[in-house]
Amino acid sequence: MAGLSSTFQHPFKSQLSNPIKPSPLHLHTFSFRIRSPTTYPSISTTISARYGGGGGGGSYSKRSKPPVDEALDISSIKSDTVRLIDEEQKMVGLVSKAQAFQMAEDAELDLVILSPDADPPVLRIMDYNKYKYEQQRKKKDQQKKSLATRVDLKELKMGYNIDVHDYSVRLRAAQRFLKDGDKVKVIVSLKGRENEFRNNAIELLRRFQNDVGELATEEAKSFRDRNMFIVMIPNKAITQKAQEPPKKKDTPVENEVSASV
Repeated sequence: MAGLSSTFQHPFKSQLSNPIKPSPLHLHTFSFRIRSPTTYPSISTTISARYGGGGGGGSYSKRSKPPVDEALDISSIKSDTVRLIDEEQKMVGLVSKAQAFQMAEDAELDLVILSPDADPPVLRIMDYNKYKYEQQRKKKDQQKKSLATRVDLKELKMGYNIDVHDYSVRLRAAQRFLKDGDKVKVIVSLKGRENEFRNNAIELLRRFQNDVGELATEEAKSFRDRNMFIVMIPNKAITQKAQEPPKKKDTPVENEVSASV
């Protein structure tokens, strides 16, 4: 490794062995030796230094601060007066922004912006984390309800000459879908010369609808094209009764006989 080596002798003459050649991001060693003509022992010391510039390409990145929630950014309120609602959801009225902030500090709660564009802006004292948690829970409950009330369309395909076993399998599936609250679309496709058996396909669809019975009502049908179909929707009055648990029968009460002596 290149370095600087210099020897000092009395009367202090120095020699430069190798010139310094700067190289980026390298470790270089400087060695100094001091010798005395007297009986003092020689002193040797080594100094290590890192020098060199450029070429490193190191980048310095500042950690960005987390974004401030707009509902808590009171500095965005330019008005000195605000309309305040306290932690018990009671209207306090018009107060200064500093007073509202102090009341929130005293209650150890957050000062939240409800209506920044109102004149004056409306602020409320609350536990903001608890408020956000409740809002998220309500949103999840609404999503669950929407999924529960959503009606899916189930398709069942048959041939005009379907056998008895396959027909019964599709019939049971249709009844199960309808009880679950889903629509059922039954399709009979005719290919090539099968179009000659159109009447058989129409009769099959009508028979299927009759076998489903009161569980469903007809929503749409088409017997014109080669892909004939009928769409059935659940009969809510019947499906709800089917989902209700059976009522417990009352146990007969034994007749009590009282005798007087």
